[in-house]
Amino acid sequence: MFLRPLVLLLAAAAVMSPITAIGQEAPVATAQPQAPSVSVVEATRREIVSTVTVTGTLRPREMVVVGSDVEGLRIEALLADEGDTVSAGDVLARLDTEMIEIDLARNESQTARAEAAIAQARSRILEAESIATEAQSALARTRPLAQKGIVGQDVLDQRVSAAASADAALASARQGVAVAEADKALTFAERRELELRRSKAEIKAPTDGLILSRAARLGSVVSAASGSLFEMARDGLIELDADVGETALRNLAEGQAVTVTLPGGGDTIDGTIRLVSPLVDATTRLGQIRVALPTSPDLRSGSFARGVVEIARSSGIVVPRTAIIADADKAVVQVVRDGMIETRAVTLGITTGSDAEILKGLDAGDAVVALAGTFVRDGDTVTPVPLRTAEIEG
Repeated sequence: MFLRPLVLLLAAAAVMSPITAIGQEAPVATAQPQAPSVSVVEATRREIVSTVTVTGTLRPREMVVVGSDVEGLRIEALLADEGDTVSAGDVLARLDTEMIEIDLARNESQTARAEAAIAQARSRILEAESIATEAQSALARTRPLAQKGIVGQDVLDQRVSAAASADAALASARQGVAVAEADKALTFAERRELELRRSKAEIKAPTDGLILSRAARLGSVVSAASGSLFEMARDGLIELDADVGETALRNLAEGQAVTVTLPGGGDTIDGTIRLVSPLVDATTRLGQIRVALPTSPDLRSGSFARGVVEIARSSGIVVPRTAIIADADKAVVQVVRDGMIETRAVTLGITTGSDAEILKGLDAGDAVVALAGTFVRDGDTVTPVPLRTAEIEG
């Protein structure tokens, strides 16, 4: 009764047994090892731009200090304030000229007095000339008479003395005119000085520009110790005074374009390098450049700003910089060709912080190991895994 089930069980066991013959096992299939995966990026032909980033402070290209040439006068009116744009000759402040007007009135009276003194001196000359002429005539008549003995020696001596006195009086009168005329010239000089002081009482802008600061205060008395009353940016020009590392400084030159980002971000202004300093600070190893900028109300002196200078631009085959193994003598990349690593020497062109231009050694479309020199060598078999450039930069 139980014989048939037992036979079936033994038959099933014989089918499932791996033994094909007495004392032998069936062979077991083994899988081949998988080639290691490497990330690759495609060498592409595109434009590459090399830049230098600089940072610094916005400053006036040329600072103009406006002060007062006269002292002791009070400021009675202020006609300009910080932020105003003015033209050369515009009145910025006006000083009280009451004391100058008083001095001018006094000078007018002194001038009139000097002119009267000159008139008197000239009349004295006429009188002295008349007396001198009469004395000389008398002397001329007396000499021949004295020679003939008609008049005595004492009379001749009197005539000689009178003529000499008349000549001295004439010389004195002429000197009196010179003194009076000198006094008049002095009063004229004083008047010119007073008129100049009065003209200087209007403090004017020496040039076109933008008023950056105003130290003048209504009612204050100006003096040499007052210093500047106004500070201006000549022609309203503000530029970027930036610091640059000494290694990057050698790549910069006058006339290069600079894109300047203003404080707060977003807004940019295009400028050009106006000046590259020949001096590098021995302590900080930084040099300075001056970037000329167009006039703009957004430029504020003293603000921080950042500039990007384009130093080179090219169109060629470009790969990530991480794909390059470089030393002082050569540069190589690792290319995946038919699943095998192939190391190639390349010639570099423009390099940036993230990319490098390949002048020789690569073709567009070549699959390059994204992170070269990690764990694969020339001749290794690999499984390439394509990456996007954005993934590398990230």
